[in-house]
Amino acid sequence: MSDHAYQILAILIYFALMIAIGYYAYRKTSSVNGYMLAERQLSPAMAALSANAADMSAWLLMGLPGAIYLSGVIQAWMAIALTIGAWFNWKLVAPRLRAYTEIAGNSITIPTFFARRFRRHAVGLRVTASLIILVFFTFYVSSGLVASGKFFHATFGWSYYAGMAVVGMVTVLYTLFGGFLGATMTDMAQGLLMLAALIAVPLVAVFNMGGWGNAATHIVAAKPDAFNFFSGIDQLGVGAFVVGLISIMAWGLGYFGQPHIIVRFMALRTAHEARISRKISFVWMMLTTGGAVLTALIGIGYFAQHRDRAPQDPETVFLLLSQIFFHPFVAGLVLAAVLAATMSTMSSQLIVCSSAMVEDIYALMGRKHSARTLLILSRASVLAVSIVAALFALNQNSAVLQLVSFAWAGFGAAFGPIVLLSLFWRRLTARGAFAGLVTGAVVVFVWGSIPALHQTMYEILPGFLLNLAVAYVVSRFTYQPDADVDADFDQMLAVVADPTK
Repeated sequence: MSDHAYQILAILIYFALMIAIGYYAYRKTSSVNGYMLAERQLSPAMAALSANAADMSAWLLMGLPGAIYLSGVIQAWMAIALTIGAWFNWKLVAPRLRAYTEIAGNSITIPTFFARRFRRHAVGLRVTASLIILVFFTFYVSSGLVASGKFFHATFGWSYYAGMAVVGMVTVLYTLFGGFLGATMTDMAQGLLMLAALIAVPLVAVFNMGGWGNAATHIVAAKPDAFNFFSGIDQLGVGAFVVGLISIMAWGLGYFGQPHIIVRFMALRTAHEARISRKISFVWMMLTTGGAVLTALIGIGYFAQHRDRAPQDPETVFLLLSQIFFHPFVAGLVLAAVLAATMSTMSSQLIVCSSAMVEDIYALMGRKHSARTLLILSRASVLAVSIVAALFALNQNSAVLQLVSFAWAGFGAAFGPIVLLSLFWRRLTARGAFAGLVTGAVVVFVWGSIPALHQTMYEILPGFLLNLAVAYVVSRFTYQPDADVDADFDQMLAVVADPTK
């Protein structure tokens, strides 16, 4: 068999496993609550690994190694920001959101939670939050399809559209039938595959280069500033460097508002299991981002010695090293890990879109339907969003990172402050939340569309801060005591404080 044949075989096995998991989840799912939130029965490990896999797209295996291969560890600041942001998300948001969403009418989506958290004047907030989810996640899913098409074209020479179609159909298939449980179980498997690949590739590469001492010598010889986290500060100046660093670190703020990640918090068995999930998540983040950084650094030293094998595209450094040091079938599993990173993110986003359409928009029409009908509507919603995202992805010149950056900022700036204030400040009002939500989304759209502003500061930071300020000020002017809201808030605090609840 040729190398490509081995690699395609490995990818086909991976696809078959994902579909099998989706079918298993399909057999276990019989209600809308199960389809959208797995009946709140996720174990800490499943919640942590699925959240991480849904979070980290192909950027972890291609974008990050490519940036570090070009510039050294100066590009690792974003990985540091994301690791810190993920830890604080599990620490601050997870236990309170898990408890509060159940107390607030057993809410199974973020827009529903907002509505039931405030009780009054919240219909506009619920609808607006749902529309923001649909708009930004359609861009997000589209970015995954674009990345898939480019992946198969660059790796196997397939047409862009064929690669996009294959990955899209497999992802939609197991998500359509398996729902949230299917997406979560496949995300967990994909998270473990990504972890194994990001540990194995750098370890085997270091061994083949004669150990870390030899590898480090070659890395420094090829790029003297490779290990310098502050390289370039002399050219930029301290002020510009600090502004740029703040802009990069602001990526960590995005976690508080990502519906496809925080929905895992809501699906935990208990609020107190978030502590276990946080530890598992942190270890996974440290190992995978560390593996990505190490892979890129090794690539600097290795390809300086073997210039004939050097990547034409820096983002393929991880893939090239796996193909050089592993059997083609194992290298195919590494390629599958790249697809896993993309597909896990897409499947989670499709489920959240489906939830927004059925639970938060269709339900407001006041029509009553059987559980079976709502389940069919949920699956139809997954298909509809997939088709719209695919139409956007037909433009193969779309910049994947720009699409992801835009969507991440949109959710982080629109939802993040409202989620935090909802959980930590009982005086937040529906009108304050609505005003802040709209402010965050608009600032991201405007700031991100002006190159001079976008290049100076990532739009998530001004959007996040202005959202906080507007929500606070409007809430101060519109707050009215509500005994029911206070009772729910106090009950949430009691649950979080008492490990037996």
